[in-house]
Amino acid sequence: MIWVTVLLVAMAWVGKEGYRAAVAFERSAALSASMMEAETVAKTRLKELASTLTFGMVKNDLRQRLEKLRTIQQTLKARAQRWILVFGVLSLLALLSGFVLSPRLETGLLSLAALIALINGLITPILMVVVHKNVEYLGDVVLSFESKGILGSIAKLSHEGNLPIAAVILLFSVVLPMLKTLSLLFVSLYETRPFAAKLVRFFKHLGKWSMLDVFVVALLLVFLTSRGTDVSRAEAEIGIYFFLAYVILSMAASLAAERMLDSVKS
Repeated sequence: MIWVTVLLVAMAWVGKEGYRAAVAFERSAALSASMMEAETVAKTRLKELASTLTFGMVKNDLRQRLEKLRTIQQTLKARAQRWILVFGVLSLLALLSGFVLSPRLETGLLSLAALIALINGLITPILMVVVHKNVEYLGDVVLSFESKGILGSIAKLSHEGNLPIAAVILLFSVVLPMLKTLSLLFVSLYETRPFAAKLVRFFKHLGKWSMLDVFVVALLLVFLTSRGTDVSRAEAEIGIYFFLAYVILSMAASLAAERMLDSVKS
């Protein structure tokens, strides 16, 4: 049906725009954090002192640049949030498709929608952590800035030698979800084959593990926020909502596949 194609194209386009907005926000946040590092803050303080001693002849452009950058950052954040909201509405329309589509078409639509959400969930930043500290004479300074998506987190964990955690996240957040989604799409095309029912049941049992990476991120967050006197500010980014949309859409696709197989048996 034409509207199904339009819906999937719209989801892909909105997902792409949401990813672009999220990456732009991530870059602006990283630049803002770099301007809050100890060395930059010290230069700002010196320029403020020079501006006071010269009665404003020396301009403190660093503070002005930082305030402008923060305004841009908030604009980009709001844009990313709007795109993920639109994606949520489109996902809801896909979920409601069962009222007007046959089980086979519904399974295919939900599988493709879940695949779009999964791809965006894997590449879009999911968590931003800023570690800062109040330093004497300087004030609040940023010690470290991290913003990673699921694939970026896997690469970082692997590079740092945390191979078991990286392998677990890779398996349960990338490999199995991708196999499950592609298998459901395959089942919607070959629903009469004898292995279709076994494939659906197998991935349905594994579906509860698809949020294991969120649990690992929570453990990392607890670790970051409990180190000494440093203060960590964590902020969820829209990648986590893409991944959440995938979990819901894939569960609905599994249910639609079961209904499709039941109708084939009858």
